[in-house]
Amino acid sequence: MKRRDYLKTLGISSFGLAVASPDAVASEFAEGPKPKPKSTAPTTPKYTYGRTQTEIERDARLLAEKFYTDHELKTITVLSDIIIPADDHSGSASQAGVPAFIEFITKDKPEFKTPMRGGLRWLDSTAIKRFGKEFILCSHTEQINIVDDIAYPEKAKKEFSQGVAFFTLMRNLTASGFYSSEMGHKDIDYQGNRPNSWEGVPEEVLKQYGLSY
Repeated sequence: MKRRDYLKTLGISSFGLAVASPDAVASEFAEGPKPKPKSTAPTTPKYTYGRTQTEIERDARLLAEKFYTDHELKTITVLSDIIIPADDHSGSASQAGVPAFIEFITKDKPEFKTPMRGGLRWLDSTAIKRFGKEFILCSHTEQINIVDDIAYPEKAKKEFSQGVAFFTLMRNLTASGFYSSEMGHKDIDYQGNRPNSWEGVPEEVLKQYGLSY
């Protein structure tokens, strides 16, 4: 598999989307004051810089929509964690919020809807034919058995072309979501723009151009 080290080299740029996990809601019959349950609906990203009001409203509308079914999101979660599993250095793709990112970006770029949904159905269809059950119900070994057939475009058989196209898109989205998240930034030790101490043009450069302070 092309894992974390390979994915770091991909020239993919996008933006991250973090969605917090819903808190458990207190039982209706629990004694004492009942805490107000937190909303599980997606919320507008906290950042507003560089966004017009129209763009902010569009983001809010997309976040309020739901494209993938629960089963599809579970499949995306399993597959994204196969692509970027947790290791001693960082968490997995799903722990970085990649499924939520893929949900949003699919709505943001509608051209992804058909290939993603079709690819997920191909994955389940192949798993049922091969192992008699849907992909998420397969063992890890069985899942890798399918993934290995579609993860390497140059080696894949022609009969797996649809799966290859889907997995390539899925891998790109997973890497894009992970490495634009806070966890992904820490994984590659991305520092961003940082202030430094300016001590003037180096002496050798000044001499090169016949200049001096």
